[in-house]
Amino acid sequence: ADIISTVEFNHTGELLATGDKGGRVVIFQREPESKNEPYNQGEYNVYSTFQSHEPEFDYLKSLEIEEKINKIKWLPQQNAAHSLLSTNDKTIKLWKITERDKRPEGYNLKDEEGKLKDLSTVTSLQVSCALLKPMDLMVEVTPRRIFANGHTYHVNSISVNSDCETYMSADDLRINLWHLAITDRSFNIVDIKPANMEDLTEVITASEFHPHHCNLFVYSSSKGSLRLCDMRASALCDKHSKLYEEPEDPSNRSFFSEIISSVSDVKFSHSGRYMLTRDYLTVKVWDLNMETKPVETYQVHDYLRSKLCSLYENDCIFDKFECAWNGSDSVIMTGAYNNFFRMFDRNTKRDVTLEASRESSKPRAILKPRRVCVGGKRRKDDISVDSLDFTKKILHTAWHPTENIIAIAATNNLYIFQDKVNSEMH
Repeated sequence: ADIISTVEFNHTGELLATGDKGGRVVIFQREPESKNEPYNQGEYNVYSTFQSHEPEFDYLKSLEIEEKINKIKWLPQQNAAHSLLSTNDKTIKLWKITERDKRPEGYNLKDEEGKLKDLSTVTSLQVSCALLKPMDLMVEVTPRRIFANGHTYHVNSISVNSDCETYMSADDLRINLWHLAITDRSFNIVDIKPANMEDLTEVITASEFHPHHCNLFVYSSSKGSLRLCDMRASALCDKHSKLYEEPEDPSNRSFFSEIISSVSDVKFSHSGRYMLTRDYLTVKVWDLNMETKPVETYQVHDYLRSKLCSLYENDCIFDKFECAWNGSDSVIMTGAYNNFFRMFDRNTKRDVTLEASRESSKPRAILKPRRVCVGGKRRKDDISVDSLDFTKKILHTAWHPTENIIAIAATNNLYIFQDKVNSEMH
């Protein structure tokens, strides 16, 4: 139940939320800098924990709906309170997070013993000596809205629009547009469900709004394609504006080609110029202006190409890895097996494999690059491809919006790494 299923920084990076298989959301807050303890600058500590979703049962379909949190998205902050959306397979909830460090005293609503009076007996309100007394800081989390009954299939992504008023949610076959203030209806903006389900050839795997243009969004499919849609063109965006697809190399064709080409995640760059996608073996950078092929392709773990048969048998080939941009869009990050994660510098074309483990994450320990060898000569610290642990996988990662701080979810452990030197690749 404590396996982490999603990780998300808020827009300032001061808060970090994680969701887990047990339906819980844990929010971490960054500590302010301290002159006495410079080493503690930037540490994240637990700020609030709450139960977001409970297991449910769909009696019509005789299906259990698990409580696992699939995605969390923060809303841009409008006032002192913070707000976030969390979703399981079916129901999206809007939560408000507020702080209280004062309580009102001096009203005549309590009797001499401090018990609340029956409000029907209070005829006048005595405010003259009312005071706000300090108290221990309390973080209150309250559900503001519940967006239910919008999805027949499993919700795989939610994305808040740049207009800060609407958001979309996507399942395997449909994408819905919601207004944050209206819970009883949503607009269906994409529907790829065929009249006959036997004709189904692909499903929606992820979707995201453009960071600056509120009319644009992208969704990815299990066939490896991306569709950019413009909501100004029509109410139902079944006809995409642009289709991004890379022609398959016939020399690499195999039984697993379609499975490994399925896009598991898509993220717009902060600039809005590029899109980052992850499939089973690679991460790709697409230019919005070029549909024919990606402008950059990076091999995440090409040494697994010869192992696809056993990865198919143990179902690992269906793992859905996420990807992330750094704040300046110059470095990209994604996870791998054996608690490894990969970083690619787009400018220098350097890449590095790092490990999130208890040994490497002692406070202020420096992460050492790791290498996987396929055969032949092995260096001292190299790890053989045959000794990789496929149960230890980093599916969920997040990058601080402006600083070199990353959050890595390795099963039920959350690792936060900070770059003390300003080089991009440590």
